[in-house]
Amino acid sequence: MSATSHIINHPSFGRLPADRVIIFDTTLRDGEQSPGFSMNLAEKLRMAEALASLGVDVMEAGFPVASRGDFDSVHQIAQHTKGAVICALARSGGAKDIAAAGEALAPAERKRIHNFISTSPLHMKYKLRMEPETVLDLITTGNTAARNLTDDVEWSAEDGSRTEPDFLCRCVEAAIKAGATTINIPDTVGYATPEDMERIFSMLLARVPGADQVIFSAHNHNDLGLGVANTLASVRGGARQIECTINGIGERAGNAALEEIVMALRTRHDQYPFTTGIHTESLLKVSRMLATITSFDVQPNKAIVGRNAFAHESGIHQDGVLKNAATYEIMTPESVGWTRSSLIMGKHSGRAAFRDKLKALGYGDLDDAKLNDAFARFKDLADKKKAVYDEDIVALVDDEVRDNEHIRFGALSLTSCSGKPSSVTLSLTVDGETVEADATGNGPVDAAFNALRSAFPHDARLALFSVAAVTEGTDAQARTTVRLEEDGKLVDGQGADADTVVSAVRAYVHALNKLLVKRDRAEPEELTA
Repeated sequence: MSATSHIINHPSFGRLPADRVIIFDTTLRDGEQSPGFSMNLAEKLRMAEALASLGVDVMEAGFPVASRGDFDSVHQIAQHTKGAVICALARSGGAKDIAAAGEALAPAERKRIHNFISTSPLHMKYKLRMEPETVLDLITTGNTAARNLTDDVEWSAEDGSRTEPDFLCRCVEAAIKAGATTINIPDTVGYATPEDMERIFSMLLARVPGADQVIFSAHNHNDLGLGVANTLASVRGGARQIECTINGIGERAGNAALEEIVMALRTRHDQYPFTTGIHTESLLKVSRMLATITSFDVQPNKAIVGRNAFAHESGIHQDGVLKNAATYEIMTPESVGWTRSSLIMGKHSGRAAFRDKLKALGYGDLDDAKLNDAFARFKDLADKKKAVYDEDIVALVDDEVRDNEHIRFGALSLTSCSGKPSSVTLSLTVDGETVEADATGNGPVDAAFNALRSAFPHDARLALFSVAAVTEGTDAQARTTVRLEEDGKLVDGQGADADTVVSAVRAYVHALNKLLVKRDRAEPEELTA
Protein backbone atom coordinates (compact mmCIF):
# COMPACT_ATOMS: atom_id res chain seq x y z
CA MET A 1 0.00 0.00 0.00
CA SER A 2 1.39 3.41 -0.93
CA ALA A 3 2.29 5.99 1.69
CA THR A 4 -0.39 8.38 0.42
CA SER A 5 -3.30 5.97 0.31
CA HIS A 6 -4.14 6.16 4.01
CA ILE A 7 -3.45 9.86 4.58
CA ILE A 8 -6.26 11.65 2.76
CA ASN A 9 -8.86 14.23 3.72
CA HIS A 10 -8.08 14.24 7.42
CA PRO A 11 -10.32 16.76 9.24
CA SER A 12 -7.42 18.50 10.97
CA PHE A 13 -4.59 18.11 8.45
CA GLY A 14 -6.23 17.67 5.07
CA ARG A 15 -4.11 15.88 2.50
CA LEU A 16 -0.65 15.42 3.96
CA PRO A 17 2.49 14.88 1.87
CA ALA A 18 3.38 11.24 1.40
CA ASP A 19 6.47 11.53 3.59
CA ARG A 20 4.91 13.52 6.46
CA VAL A 21 4.75 11.93 9.95
CA ILE A 22 2.43 13.51 12.52
CA ILE A 23 3.97 14.04 15.96
CA PHE A 24 1.46 13.42 18.74
CA ASP A 25 2.91 14.52 22.08
CA THR A 26 1.43 13.04 25.26
CA THR A 27 3.85 14.57 27.79
CA LEU A 28 1.00 16.36 29.56
CA ARG A 29 -1.15 13.22 29.83
CA ASP A 30 0.74 9.91 29.72
CA GLY A 31 3.97 11.61 30.74
CA GLU A 32 2.43 13.13 33.85
CA GLN A 33 1.35 9.66 34.98
CA SER A 34 4.99 8.94 35.83
CA PRO A 35 5.44 8.15 39.53
CA GLY A 36 6.51 11.29 41.36
CA PHE A 37 5.52 13.64 38.53
CA SER A 38 3.04 16.46 38.98
CA MET A 39 2.38 19.75 37.23
CA ASN A 40 0.17 22.60 38.33
CA LEU A 41 -1.98 24.53 35.86
CA ALA A 42 0.57 27.29 35.22
CA GLU A 43 3.30 24.72 34.57
CA LYS A 44 1.08 22.80 32.16
CA LEU A 45 0.31 26.00 30.27
CA ARG A 46 4.05 26.77 30.02
CA MET A 47 4.76 23.28 28.71
CA ALA A 48 1.85 23.47 26.28
CA GLU A 49 3.16 26.73 24.85
CA ALA A 50 6.66 25.24 24.56
CA LEU A 51 5.34 22.13 22.80
CA ALA A 52 3.35 24.25 20.35
CA SER A 53 6.45 26.34 19.60
CA LEU A 54 8.44 23.13 19.15
CA GLY A 55 6.06 22.20 16.34
CA VAL A 56 4.13 19.19 17.66
CA ASP A 57 1.07 18.49 15.53
CA VAL A 58 -1.19 17.08 18.25
CA MET A 59 -0.94 17.74 21.98
CA GLU A 60 -2.73 15.40 24.40
CA ALA A 61 -3.54 17.80 27.20
CA GLY A 62 -5.09 15.45 29.75
CA PHE A 63 -7.96 13.22 30.85
CA PRO A 64 -10.78 15.65 31.70
CA VAL A 65 -13.01 13.22 33.60
CA ALA A 66 -10.16 12.26 35.96
CA SER A 67 -10.52 15.33 38.16
CA ARG A 68 -11.62 18.95 38.15
CA GLY A 69 -7.97 19.91 37.92
CA ASP A 70 -7.48 17.81 34.78
CA PHE A 71 -10.63 19.27 33.24
CA ASP A 72 -9.48 22.83 33.95
CA SER A 73 -6.01 22.12 32.54
CA VAL A 74 -7.39 20.79 29.26
CA HIS A 75 -9.88 23.67 29.05
CA GLN A 76 -7.21 26.32 29.67
CA ILE A 77 -4.77 24.75 27.21
CA ALA A 78 -7.55 24.54 24.62
CA GLN A 79 -8.32 28.20 25.18
CA HIS A 80 -4.80 29.62 25.17
CA THR A 81 -2.56 27.31 23.12
CA LYS A 82 -2.48 27.89 19.38
CA GLY A 83 -0.94 25.98 16.52
CA ALA A 84 -1.44 22.36 17.57
CA VAL A 85 -4.51 20.15 17.64
CA ILE A 86 -5.53 19.90 21.32
CA CYS A 87 -6.53 16.38 22.33
CA ALA A 88 -8.34 14.98 25.38
CA LEU A 89 -8.52 11.36 26.52
CA ALA A 90 -11.73 9.45 27.26
CA ARG A 91 -12.84 5.84 27.70
CA SER A 92 -14.86 4.34 24.85
CA GLY A 93 -17.37 2.98 27.33
CA GLY A 94 -17.71 6.17 29.34
CA ALA A 95 -20.41 8.56 28.19
CA LYS A 96 -19.38 11.01 30.94
CA ASP A 97 -15.76 10.76 29.77
CA ILE A 98 -16.58 11.74 26.22
CA ALA A 99 -18.94 14.52 27.26
CA ALA A 100 -16.29 15.93 29.63
CA ALA A 101 -13.67 15.76 26.89
CA GLY A 102 -15.92 17.62 24.47
CA GLU A 103 -16.74 20.31 27.01
CA ALA A 104 -13.10 20.79 28.05
CA LEU A 105 -11.98 21.08 24.42
CA ALA A 106 -14.72 23.54 23.41
CA PRO A 107 -12.45 26.64 23.11
CA ALA A 108 -9.81 24.92 20.94
CA GLU A 109 -9.19 26.08 17.38
CA ARG A 110 -8.64 22.44 16.41
CA LYS A 111 -9.62 19.62 18.76
CA ARG A 112 -9.54 15.85 19.00
CA ILE A 113 -11.24 13.35 21.30
CA HIS A 114 -9.10 10.28 21.89
CA ASN A 115 -11.13 7.32 23.20
CA PHE A 116 -9.81 3.90 24.10
CA ILE A 117 -10.75 0.46 25.36
CA SER A 118 -8.75 -2.72 26.00
CA THR A 119 -8.83 -5.39 23.29
CA SER A 120 -6.39 -8.11 24.39
CA PRO A 121 -7.79 -11.38 25.81
CA LEU A 122 -5.95 -10.76 29.09
CA HIS A 123 -7.36 -7.26 29.56
CA MET A 124 -10.87 -8.13 28.45
CA LYS A 125 -11.08 -11.09 30.82
CA TYR A 126 -9.40 -9.74 33.95
CA LYS A 127 -9.56 -5.94 33.68
CA LEU A 128 -12.77 -5.18 31.83
CA ARG A 129 -14.53 -8.49 32.58
CA MET A 130 -16.29 -8.14 29.26
CA GLU A 131 -16.96 -10.41 26.32
CA PRO A 132 -15.44 -9.44 22.97
CA GLU A 133 -18.84 -8.57 21.49
CA THR A 134 -19.46 -6.10 24.31
CA VAL A 135 -16.11 -4.44 23.62
CA LEU A 136 -17.03 -4.14 19.95
CA ASP A 137 -20.33 -2.49 20.88
CA LEU A 138 -18.54 0.02 23.11
CA ILE A 139 -16.07 0.86 20.35
CA THR A 140 -19.01 1.78 18.12
CA THR A 141 -20.81 3.68 20.89
CA GLY A 142 -17.72 5.61 22.01
CA ASN A 143 -16.54 6.68 18.58
CA THR A 144 -20.04 7.64 17.49
CA ALA A 145 -20.45 9.83 20.58
CA ALA A 146 -17.04 11.44 20.06
CA ARG A 147 -17.73 12.07 16.36
CA ASN A 148 -20.89 13.95 17.33
CA LEU A 149 -18.67 16.43 19.19
CA THR A 150 -15.74 16.79 16.77
CA ASP A 151 -14.71 15.64 13.30
CA ASP A 152 -11.26 14.63 14.58
CA VAL A 153 -11.61 11.38 16.56
CA GLU A 154 -8.88 8.95 17.58
CA TRP A 155 -9.47 5.45 18.85
CA SER A 156 -6.91 3.31 20.69
CA ALA A 157 -6.83 -0.45 21.20
CA GLU A 158 -5.32 -0.64 24.67
CA ASP A 159 -2.85 -3.54 24.83
CA GLY A 160 -3.20 -3.69 21.07
CA SER A 161 0.15 -5.41 20.57
CA ARG A 162 -1.13 -8.45 22.53
CA THR A 163 -4.53 -8.53 20.83
CA GLU A 164 -5.47 -11.45 18.57
CA PRO A 165 -5.05 -10.29 14.94
CA ASP A 166 -8.54 -11.27 13.77
CA PHE A 167 -10.23 -9.50 16.66
CA LEU A 168 -7.98 -6.46 16.28
CA CYS A 169 -9.07 -6.19 12.64
CA ARG A 170 -12.73 -6.34 13.71
CA CYS A 171 -12.15 -3.64 16.34
CA VAL A 172 -10.37 -1.32 13.93
CA GLU A 173 -13.07 -1.80 11.32
CA ALA A 174 -15.76 -0.98 13.89
CA ALA A 175 -13.93 2.19 14.98
CA ILE A 176 -13.54 3.39 11.40
CA LYS A 177 -17.22 2.75 10.60
CA ALA A 178 -18.19 4.70 13.73
CA GLY A 179 -16.21 7.76 12.65
CA ALA A 180 -12.65 7.43 13.98
CA THR A 181 -10.16 9.26 11.76
CA THR A 182 -6.99 8.08 13.55
CA ILE A 183 -6.42 4.50 14.73
CA ASN A 184 -3.80 3.97 17.43
CA ILE A 185 -2.30 0.57 18.22
CA PRO A 186 -0.41 0.92 21.53
CA ASP A 187 2.21 -1.42 22.86
CA THR A 188 0.80 -0.53 26.27
CA VAL A 189 3.06 -2.74 28.37
CA GLY A 190 6.22 -2.51 26.27
CA TYR A 191 6.12 -6.20 25.29
CA ALA A 192 6.43 -6.05 21.51
CA THR A 193 9.49 -6.22 19.30
CA PRO A 194 10.12 -4.11 16.18
CA GLU A 195 9.16 -7.09 14.01
CA ASP A 196 5.84 -7.38 15.87
CA MET A 197 4.92 -3.73 15.40
CA GLU A 198 5.80 -3.59 11.70
CA ARG A 199 3.78 -6.76 11.10
CA ILE A 200 0.72 -5.45 13.00
CA PHE A 201 0.45 -2.22 10.99
CA SER A 202 1.13 -3.93 7.68
CA MET A 203 -1.57 -6.49 8.49
CA LEU A 204 -4.19 -3.88 9.43
CA LEU A 205 -3.56 -1.82 6.31
CA ALA A 206 -3.90 -4.92 4.14
CA ARG A 207 -6.95 -6.47 5.79
CA VAL A 208 -9.24 -3.79 7.24
CA PRO A 209 -11.86 -2.17 4.98
CA GLY A 210 -11.48 1.62 5.07
CA ALA A 211 -7.92 1.48 6.39
CA ASP A 212 -6.80 3.66 3.50
CA GLN A 213 -9.05 6.48 4.76
CA VAL A 214 -7.55 6.91 8.25
CA ILE A 215 -4.19 7.64 9.84
CA PHE A 216 -2.58 4.83 11.80
CA SER A 217 -0.70 5.74 14.97
CA ALA A 218 1.96 4.07 17.13
CA HIS A 219 2.22 4.46 20.92
CA ASN A 220 5.08 2.40 22.33
CA HIS A 221 6.18 2.01 25.93
CA ASN A 222 9.79 1.37 26.85
CA ASP A 223 9.69 -1.53 29.33
CA LEU A 224 12.21 -3.54 27.29
CA GLY A 225 14.06 -0.46 26.06
CA LEU A 226 12.49 -0.88 22.61
CA GLY A 227 10.12 2.11 22.56
CA VAL A 228 11.96 4.09 19.88
CA ALA A 229 12.89 1.02 17.82
CA ASN A 230 9.28 -0.18 17.89
CA THR A 231 8.07 3.24 16.83
CA LEU A 232 10.41 3.40 13.83
CA ALA A 233 9.34 -0.12 12.87
CA SER A 234 5.69 0.97 13.11
CA VAL A 235 6.41 3.74 10.61
CA ARG A 236 7.92 1.14 8.28
CA GLY A 237 4.69 -0.81 8.64
CA GLY A 238 2.53 2.15 7.66
CA ALA A 239 1.93 4.22 10.80
CA ARG A 240 1.97 7.93 10.02
CA GLN A 241 1.42 9.28 13.51
CA ILE A 242 3.90 8.82 16.36
CA GLU A 243 2.82 9.17 20.00
CA CYS A 244 5.72 10.12 22.22
CA THR A 245 6.87 12.29 25.13
CA ILE A 246 9.67 14.75 25.83
CA ASN A 247 12.58 12.97 27.55
CA GLY A 248 10.64 9.71 27.14
CA ILE A 249 8.74 10.25 30.40
CA GLY A 250 5.73 8.12 31.21
CA GLU A 251 4.48 5.25 33.33
CA ARG A 252 6.95 2.60 34.45
CA ALA A 253 9.94 2.78 32.07
CA GLY A 254 8.34 5.58 30.07
CA ASN A 255 7.33 6.19 26.47
CA ALA A 256 9.21 6.48 23.22
CA ALA A 257 11.20 9.71 23.41
CA LEU A 258 10.15 12.46 20.99
CA GLU A 259 13.66 13.85 20.58
CA GLU A 260 15.14 10.43 19.75
CA ILE A 261 12.48 9.56 17.18
CA VAL A 262 12.63 12.94 15.45
CA MET A 263 16.42 12.93 15.20
CA ALA A 264 16.47 9.31 14.02
CA LEU A 265 14.13 10.23 11.19
CA ARG A 266 16.24 13.26 10.36
CA THR A 267 19.67 11.66 10.69
CA ARG A 268 18.82 8.35 8.98
CA HIS A 269 16.68 9.78 6.22
CA ASP A 270 18.19 7.11 3.96
CA GLN A 271 16.37 4.46 5.99
CA TYR A 272 13.33 6.49 7.06
CA PRO A 273 12.44 8.91 4.22
CA PHE A 274 9.96 10.90 6.30
CA THR A 275 9.70 14.42 7.69
CA THR A 276 8.13 16.05 10.74
CA GLY A 277 7.21 19.60 11.65
CA ILE A 278 9.50 19.70 14.70
CA HIS A 279 11.92 22.62 15.08
CA THR A 280 14.79 20.47 16.29
CA GLU A 281 16.90 23.42 17.47
CA SER A 282 14.40 23.80 20.35
CA LEU A 283 14.62 20.19 21.57
CA LEU A 284 17.16 20.88 24.31
CA LYS A 285 15.28 23.92 25.59
CA VAL A 286 12.00 22.01 25.91
CA SER A 287 13.78 19.04 27.48
CA ARG A 288 15.32 21.28 30.14
CA MET A 289 12.01 23.01 30.80
CA LEU A 290 10.31 19.67 31.44
CA ALA A 291 13.15 18.50 33.69
CA THR A 292 12.78 21.69 35.72
CA ILE A 293 9.01 21.39 36.07
CA THR A 294 9.02 17.70 36.98
CA SER A 295 12.26 17.70 39.02
CA PHE A 296 13.44 14.69 37.05
CA ASP A 297 16.91 15.29 35.64
CA VAL A 298 17.85 13.81 32.30
CA GLN A 299 20.51 11.13 32.74
CA PRO A 300 23.93 12.31 31.49
CA ASN A 301 24.18 9.68 28.73
CA LYS A 302 20.64 10.25 27.42
CA ALA A 303 20.59 10.41 23.63
CA ILE A 304 20.21 13.87 22.07
CA VAL A 305 19.62 15.91 25.25
CA GLY A 306 21.89 14.32 27.89
CA ARG A 307 24.84 16.48 28.87
CA ASN A 308 27.27 13.82 27.59
CA ALA A 309 25.48 13.36 24.26
CA PHE A 310 28.15 15.37 22.45
CA ALA A 311 31.00 15.03 24.97
CA HIS A 312 34.25 13.32 23.96
CA GLU A 313 36.73 12.24 26.61
CA SER A 314 38.81 9.72 24.68
CA GLY A 315 41.94 11.33 23.25
CA ILE A 316 41.44 9.57 19.93
CA HIS A 317 37.85 10.81 19.72
CA GLN A 318 38.84 14.35 20.68
CA ASP A 319 41.53 14.41 18.02
CA GLY A 320 39.10 13.17 15.38
CA VAL A 321 36.42 15.70 16.28
CA LEU A 322 38.91 18.56 16.16
CA LYS A 323 39.98 17.51 12.67
CA ASN A 324 36.44 16.83 11.41
CA ALA A 325 33.41 16.71 13.67
CA ALA A 326 31.74 14.11 11.45
CA THR A 327 34.33 11.53 12.52
CA TYR A 328 32.49 10.97 15.81
CA GLU A 329 29.36 13.16 15.62
CA ILE A 330 26.47 11.96 13.44
CA MET A 331 24.56 15.21 13.99
CA THR A 332 25.65 18.66 15.07
CA PRO A 333 25.05 19.81 18.65
CA GLU A 334 23.51 23.00 17.28
CA SER A 335 20.87 21.01 15.39
CA VAL A 336 19.19 20.05 18.68
CA GLY A 337 19.90 23.24 20.63
CA TRP A 338 23.35 22.77 22.14
CA THR A 339 25.78 25.65 21.80
CA ARG A 340 29.53 25.33 21.71
CA SER A 341 29.92 28.62 23.57
CA SER A 342 30.46 28.22 27.29
CA LEU A 343 30.95 31.81 28.41
CA ILE A 344 31.88 31.83 32.07
CA MET A 345 30.01 34.38 34.13
CA GLY A 346 31.43 36.07 37.21
CA LYS A 347 30.69 38.69 39.82
CA HIS A 348 31.46 41.50 37.38
CA SER A 349 28.94 40.27 34.82
CA GLY A 350 26.04 42.68 34.38
CA ARG A 351 22.31 42.27 33.98
CA ALA A 352 22.47 42.48 30.16
CA ALA A 353 25.04 39.69 29.95
CA PHE A 354 23.00 37.64 32.40
CA ARG A 355 19.84 38.12 30.32
CA ASP A 356 21.69 37.09 27.15
CA LYS A 357 22.99 34.00 28.91
CA LEU A 358 19.46 33.09 30.02
CA LYS A 359 18.21 33.39 26.45
CA ALA A 360 21.00 31.11 25.25
CA LEU A 361 20.03 28.59 27.94
CA GLY A 362 16.37 28.63 26.96
CA TYR A 363 14.97 31.03 29.56
CA GLY A 364 14.17 33.92 27.24
CA ASP A 365 10.58 34.24 28.48
CA LEU A 366 11.44 35.06 32.10
CA ASP A 367 9.39 38.02 33.35
CA ASP A 368 11.08 41.00 35.02
CA ALA A 369 10.29 39.92 38.59
CA LYS A 370 11.74 36.44 38.12
CA LEU A 371 14.69 37.84 36.19
CA ASN A 372 15.47 40.19 39.07
CA ASP A 373 15.23 37.39 41.63
CA ALA A 374 17.42 35.13 39.53
CA PHE A 375 19.97 37.90 38.95
CA ALA A 376 20.15 38.63 42.68
CA ARG A 377 20.81 34.95 43.42
CA PHE A 378 23.40 34.87 40.63
CA LYS A 379 25.27 37.82 42.16
CA ASP A 380 25.20 36.15 45.58
CA LEU A 381 26.56 32.96 44.05
CA ALA A 382 29.22 34.85 42.08
CA ASP A 383 30.52 36.33 45.34
CA LYS A 384 31.05 32.79 46.65
CA LYS A 385 32.39 31.09 43.51
CA LYS A 386 35.35 32.00 41.33
CA ALA A 387 33.44 31.12 38.16
CA VAL A 388 29.74 30.54 37.53
CA TYR A 389 29.09 27.99 34.81
CA ASP A 390 26.01 27.33 32.71
CA GLU A 391 25.00 24.46 34.99
CA ASP A 392 25.09 26.81 37.99
CA ILE A 393 22.81 29.31 36.28
CA VAL A 394 20.36 26.61 35.17
CA ALA A 395 20.18 25.27 38.73
CA LEU A 396 19.42 28.60 40.38
CA VAL A 397 17.04 29.82 37.67
CA ASP A 398 15.09 26.56 37.92
CA ASP A 399 14.25 27.53 41.49
CA GLU A 400 12.87 30.89 40.34
CA VAL A 401 10.68 29.85 37.41
CA ARG A 402 8.25 27.72 39.39
CA ASP A 403 4.71 29.02 39.31
CA ASN A 404 1.86 29.29 41.81
CA GLU A 405 3.79 28.07 44.82
CA HIS A 406 1.78 28.15 48.02
CA ILE A 407 4.93 27.76 50.10
CA ARG A 408 8.18 29.64 49.50
CA PHE A 409 11.50 29.44 51.28
CA GLY A 410 12.38 32.58 53.23
CA ALA A 411 15.51 32.32 55.36
CA LEU A 412 17.38 29.88 57.56
CA SER A 413 19.85 30.21 60.42
CA LEU A 414 21.71 27.21 61.74
CA THR A 415 23.77 26.23 64.77
CA SER A 416 25.61 22.93 64.59
CA CYS A 417 28.40 21.31 66.54
CA SER A 418 29.76 17.77 66.36
CA GLY A 419 28.42 15.56 69.12
CA LYS A 420 25.48 17.85 69.88
CA PRO A 421 22.03 18.34 68.35
CA SER A 422 21.79 20.93 65.61
CA SER A 423 19.29 23.76 65.87
CA VAL A 424 17.58 25.66 63.08
CA THR A 425 15.39 28.73 62.79
CA LEU A 426 13.43 28.69 59.55
CA SER A 427 11.06 31.17 57.93
CA LEU A 428 8.63 30.36 55.13
CA THR A 429 6.01 32.32 53.25
CA VAL A 430 2.75 30.36 53.13
CA ASP A 431 0.10 31.93 50.88
CA GLY A 432 1.64 35.34 51.49
CA GLU A 433 1.95 34.97 55.27
CA THR A 434 5.35 34.68 56.97
CA VAL A 435 5.68 31.63 59.22
CA GLU A 436 8.68 30.91 61.46
CA ALA A 437 9.69 27.80 63.37
CA ASP A 438 12.56 26.58 65.54
CA ALA A 439 13.64 22.95 65.76
CA THR A 440 16.52 20.69 66.68
CA GLY A 441 17.63 17.47 65.05
CA ASN A 442 20.29 14.86 64.57
CA GLY A 443 22.35 17.01 62.22
CA PRO A 444 21.57 20.22 60.34
CA VAL A 445 19.38 18.67 57.61
CA ASP A 446 17.28 16.74 60.12
CA ALA A 447 16.84 19.91 62.19
CA ALA A 448 15.89 21.91 59.09
CA PHE A 449 13.28 19.34 58.04
CA ASN A 450 11.88 19.24 61.58
CA ALA A 451 11.53 23.02 61.49
CA LEU A 452 9.80 22.79 58.12
CA ARG A 453 7.31 20.24 59.44
CA SER A 454 6.63 22.53 62.37
CA ALA A 455 6.15 25.59 60.16
CA PHE A 456 3.88 23.70 57.75
CA PRO A 457 2.43 20.60 59.48
CA HIS A 458 1.89 17.59 57.23
CA ASP A 459 1.99 13.79 57.33
CA ALA A 460 4.03 13.12 54.19
CA ARG A 461 6.89 10.65 54.60
CA LEU A 462 10.41 11.41 53.37
CA ALA A 463 11.02 8.60 50.87
CA LEU A 464 14.24 9.82 49.26
CA PHE A 465 16.94 12.35 50.01
CA SER A 466 19.80 12.79 47.56
CA VAL A 467 22.52 15.43 47.18
CA ALA A 468 24.78 15.97 44.18
CA ALA A 469 27.16 18.71 43.09
CA VAL A 470 26.05 20.87 40.18
CA THR A 471 29.63 21.39 39.00
CA GLU A 472 33.09 20.33 40.13
CA GLY A 473 35.08 21.88 42.95
CA THR A 474 34.63 22.47 46.66
CA ASP A 475 32.69 25.66 45.98
CA ALA A 476 30.12 23.88 43.81
CA GLN A 477 26.41 24.37 44.37
CA ALA A 478 24.54 21.45 45.86
CA ARG A 479 21.50 20.14 43.99
CA THR A 480 19.19 18.21 46.31
CA THR A 481 16.33 15.89 45.41
CA VAL A 482 13.60 15.14 47.94
CA ARG A 483 10.82 12.57 47.41
CA LEU A 484 7.72 12.70 49.58
CA GLU A 485 5.05 10.00 49.88
CA GLU A 486 1.50 10.52 51.12
CA ASP A 487 -1.36 8.02 50.73
CA GLY A 488 0.44 6.23 47.92
CA LYS A 489 1.15 9.44 46.00
CA LEU A 490 4.80 10.24 45.25
CA VAL A 491 6.25 13.63 44.39
CA ASP A 492 9.82 14.77 43.81
CA GLY A 493 11.21 18.22 44.50
CA GLN A 494 14.56 19.79 43.69
CA GLY A 495 16.51 22.70 45.04
CA ALA A 496 19.95 24.19 44.50
CA ASP A 497 22.14 26.45 46.62
CA ALA A 498 25.76 26.91 47.59
CA ASP A 499 24.63 25.96 51.12
CA THR A 500 23.69 22.27 51.20
CA VAL A 501 21.13 22.72 53.98
CA VAL A 502 19.39 25.56 52.15
CA SER A 503 19.42 23.42 49.01
CA ALA A 504 17.74 20.62 50.97
CA VAL A 505 15.04 22.92 52.33
CA ARG A 506 14.34 24.35 48.87
CA ALA A 507 13.92 20.81 47.54
CA TYR A 508 11.57 19.84 50.38
CA VAL A 509 9.47 22.98 49.84
CA HIS A 510 9.27 22.26 46.12
CA ALA A 511 8.07 18.71 46.84
CA LEU A 512 5.44 20.00 49.27
CA ASN A 513 4.08 22.38 46.66
CA LYS A 514 3.77 19.54 44.18
CA LEU A 515 2.07 17.37 46.79
CA LEU A 516 -0.56 20.05 47.35
CA VAL A 517 -1.33 19.93 43.62
CA LYS A 518 -1.60 16.14 43.64
CA ARG A 519 -3.65 15.66 46.82
CA ASP A 520 -7.07 16.05 45.24
CA ARG A 521 -6.34 14.31 41.95
CA ALA A 522 -8.54 11.30 41.25
CA GLU A 523 -7.17 8.13 39.66
CA PRO A 524 -9.93 6.63 37.49
CA GLU A 525 -9.69 3.12 36.15
CA GLU A 526 -8.29 2.31 32.72
CA LEU A 527 -5.95 5.27 32.60
CA THR A 528 -3.16 3.50 30.71
CA ALA A 529 -4.04 3.51 27.03
